[in-house]
Amino acid sequence: MIVTTTDLIPDKKIARSLGLVRGNTIRARHIGKDISAMFKSIVGGEISDYTKLMAESREQALDRMTDEAARLGANAIVGLRFTTSMVMDGAAELLAYGTAVVVEDD
Repeated sequence: MIVTTTDLIPDKKIARSLGLVRGNTIRARHIGKDISAMFKSIVGGEISDYTKLMAESREQALDRMTDEAARLGANAIVGLRFTTSMVMDGAAELLAYGTAVVVEDD
């Protein structure tokens, strides 16, 4: 499946638009990782546990979105966007969304 942030795909034409597709996940922080992050914030640097958590969240949201698009019969998603929101203290949602389309060679 082709997934792109642009509205068009070079050398392809959109034959049909199947509508909005999305995938999301909600993740909570881990108290042990929070303690580690607190110490890291004092000395500076990347908080690798949170970097890994967010990367996994993005992949899961993308997988769920592409699964939904495939169920609709799409072979591509255009206009991909990500958004995050705080659900409760210590938990955040990561949402991937775009437009499911059927593309053909131009």
